[in-house]
Amino acid sequence: MRWLAAWVILFSLTGHAAEFSQIQAAKSSVSFVGKQMGSPVEGKFGKFNASISFDPDNIAANKAHIEIDMASIDVGDSDTNDELKGKGWFNIKQYPTAKFDSTGIKAMAGGRYETSGKMTIKGVTRNVAVLFTAKVENSLATLDGGMTILRLQYGVGTGEWADTYTVADEVQLRFRFVLEAAKK
Repeated sequence: MRWLAAWVILFSLTGHAAEFSQIQAAKSSVSFVGKQMGSPVEGKFGKFNASISFDPDNIAANKAHIEIDMASIDVGDSDTNDELKGKGWFNIKQYPTAKFDSTGIKAMAGGRYETSGKMTIKGVTRNVAVLFTAKVENSLATLDGGMTILRLQYGVGTGEWADTYTVADEVQLRFRFVLEAAKK
């Protein structure tokens, strides 16, 4: 009987701690919203690679490296997609990926977190702060969040597109990453 009690105690101590690092790409997404002439324009990136380690019980060990395939941009119109891939916007021939690398994380109240890191778009790297929530259920963790960037700071939208009256400077980046608990 003692072995059963010891097993129950051991399970209760270790059963809740988990590192979530196996990304479920089909349930994950990277999207954005900008404004053109005051109207929202939504889009997404269909291809990205993410290496994320999230452990709510070991905040200091959490990390993320995300690379977005800029050629996978989709705003629902093929002509606009082609324009966005060109030199005046993302110049995907020279800069095929954008990336984010975390440098630290802090827990906030209510399952919220703030990750600091470096965002690189079109060869320009800037320090950013990314807010997200984490919802852990069974063997899955869902990270939902985003941040605002100023596209002109990254050289996105040059020439006639640098006019912020036509296309707003602020762009909301959004993400959802669904992670499965690491296999032990």
